[in-house]
Amino acid sequence: MSLAAPALTAPPRADSLTYDLAPHALALAMFALCAFSPAVLNDSDTWSHIATGEWIFAHHAVPHVDPFTFSVAGQPWTAHEWLSEILLGAAYRAGGFIGVTLLTAAAAAAALFVVARAAARDLGGPALAAVGALAALLIAPSLLARPHILALPVFALWTQALFSARARGRAPPLGLAALMLVWANLHGGFAFGLALIAPLAAEAIFAAAPESRLATARDWALFALACLAAAAINPFGLEGVLFPVRLLSLHALAQIGEWGPETFVHPNALEATMLALIGVALTRPLRLAPLRLALLIGLFHLSLSHARHEMLLAIVAPMLLARPLGEALGAPGERSRFGARPAFAFLLAMAFALCAVRALTPGPTTPQFASTRAALAALPAGDRAKPVLNGYAFGGYLIFEGVQPYVDGRADLFGDAFLADYSKIARGEPDALGAILARENIGWTMFAPSQGAVAAMDALPGWRRVYADARLVVHARAD
Repeated sequence: MSLAAPALTAPPRADSLTYDLAPHALALAMFALCAFSPAVLNDSDTWSHIATGEWIFAHHAVPHVDPFTFSVAGQPWTAHEWLSEILLGAAYRAGGFIGVTLLTAAAAAAALFVVARAAARDLGGPALAAVGALAALLIAPSLLARPHILALPVFALWTQALFSARARGRAPPLGLAALMLVWANLHGGFAFGLALIAPLAAEAIFAAAPESRLATARDWALFALACLAAAAINPFGLEGVLFPVRLLSLHALAQIGEWGPETFVHPNALEATMLALIGVALTRPLRLAPLRLALLIGLFHLSLSHARHEMLLAIVAPMLLARPLGEALGAPGERSRFGARPAFAFLLAMAFALCAVRALTPGPTTPQFASTRAALAALPAGDRAKPVLNGYAFGGYLIFEGVQPYVDGRADLFGDAFLADYSKIARGEPDALGAILARENIGWTMFAPSQGAVAAMDALPGWRRVYADARLVVHARAD
């Protein structure tokens, strides 16, 4: 790879009637995939986010202490995703789980549309379709009805605005801080948005004429400070800004699937993206400026370290690489001749049609939640109100059903020490399991069949199975 800096002037745009439909097709495909896939609800955190939104509606306030569990009830809690939870709660009130699914589909489709439209400035035809498809595939493993997807279009707009400012040779407008204000209250990924300012600001300073560098540094610093101040406008103030840093410092994150490293046990989108980029770099003169190359390497490192961060690569890499790929591959392919407004109107019309079809079809169900409800129905009378010792993956479902769990998906609330003890319990270590059953006066337990606690509970005198299926096993006291 050559390290020559790319030209900052925008390439000439095609005639106004020559409009590439690939971004619209990709966005529509993403919307359909998400709207009709029950897997979008396959995470118990979705259900606790909806419950939090309902709590906010009921109390007209954002919770500052835990209102859901019995194990850490009243402990300080930074509900940093409160705005997303309001949106999820409102979608549930408006349309049940179909409403939640459609909201998620709209957010994912909007993010992909922004990314593909930005890339379409320099790419067209098969190259644009391939880049957009890879971006969609990188997002797909994280395509869940959760705040990180609701914040994705904000992330895409933010990234596009930063790169556009660099292409114009000036700092982003201070008004863009308003987007950071929204993002900081939707999801903790705003911290990456703040960090993204640094490499682009450094590139702007190095690229500026010597006599303009001080002014350039001042403009970018002022923008960064405005965005940092905007991020601090949240119900938790500075604690809300520092939350992402505190979360990433938790050792327990390594035990959570989405925070684990990419294993490449099966072919996946990250592998395809890496191989495609290597193939282009070895056969074409792909040129990337040093700081942008460093940013791209950093994104791949994050994606390899935490599967969840593949979304970052999906949003930033197409905008980062569109110009170099366009120069390496030559002139863009033939664009579809279609006006911009008719194309967008067609996209919206098709999206509304899909919404209508989705509203008329049976609501999505998730086997895990169905099992949880069946297990609760099978509990002996009065046991539901007793303390439950549950698997980590069932906490959100229990919260949604009005049951206070022992643990749920909020790793930041529980902390490393608590989750380390919980891991011993879930493995079925006799001392840890016996101690928690006695200390908390546990009335019943709910674990996945694969967890060691199930076999341990089977062997404990005074306990019996009251429900079991392929997804969970419930034990209750024999008396």
